[in-house]
Amino acid sequence: MFLPEYAIEAKDLVKTYPATKTTPEMRALKGIDLAIPRGSIFGLLGPNGAGKSTFINTLAGLTKKTSGTVRIWGRDIDERPRDARAAIGVVPQEIAADPFFTPREALEVQAGMYGVPRQERRTDELLAALGLADKAKAYVRQLSGGMKRRLMVAKAMVHNPPVLILDEPTAGVDVELRRQLWNYVLELNRRGVTIVLTTHYLEEAQELCDQIAIINRGQVVACEPTTTLLRRMDTRNVIVTPAEPVAAAPQLEGFETRSRAGGAFAVTYRTGESSVEQVLAAVRASGLHIKDIATEDPDLEDIFLALTYAAPEAAEV
Repeated sequence: MFLPEYAIEAKDLVKTYPATKTTPEMRALKGIDLAIPRGSIFGLLGPNGAGKSTFINTLAGLTKKTSGTVRIWGRDIDERPRDARAAIGVVPQEIAADPFFTPREALEVQAGMYGVPRQERRTDELLAALGLADKAKAYVRQLSGGMKRRLMVAKAMVHNPPVLILDEPTAGVDVELRRQLWNYVLELNRRGVTIVLTTHYLEEAQELCDQIAIINRGQVVACEPTTTLLRRMDTRNVIVTPAEPVAAAPQLEGFETRSRAGGAFAVTYRTGESSVEQVLAAVRASGLHIKDIATEDPDLEDIFLALTYAAPEAAEV
């Protein structure tokens, strides 16, 4: 069996939307280069309007690229479009399931669309794995939002693809359902399925992903192993607990501040330019009395903000 080094390869991928009477020409993807290793859990992050959805839709065959090359499981999407699409399962942000079907019927129809022979279908296995076995004969319209989200994952897996793309899979899902979903996704990954994840829950990406790419304004601005990405920032945070809790973080000249729970606040400083003592001096100069301090290394949210902060507000493409 052919096992490519990369589950997905994109080289100089460009997508340009032509001008209309009301909108100018827009380049949603500006030469994306990405190589997603086989067997990894790969995070794809970026602000709204960055181009994440355009990239995913291109992989799924829903958006036609302007130029560049894309291979999915070694199959060029231009030369072998059907084989390339068969190699991925996509769980979109939007819940798309016929409300008058039962979950079992929805999976059977989906498997039929992919040409999966009846004797090879895994409908009951997927329903059980995603906690939907007791709802197999209920109508989709009767399912909760979390159950519908899990049904979308099951639909994406009916043809047993080696690559699974999850586009904001836990949006609107409560903590317990999120845990169940990730347990199943991690089990799929242990079986060899490559997972591509987009999420706005940065702690999720930091905990789950082996490697993370950050897209901003149609370009890849970072693509590194998660641990390497977390080490690249030369900043640290000082967590200040004032004697009297504050409702909002104070403005300190030369430092970035953010509120924390319990009336505390975080002060971010660059290790090559400032020190903890300078941070404390600035806090005292603001008139606050310090009860306690702690220091912490940057997390993925700090890096994300540093790399994308200058991006203009835009709607997701």
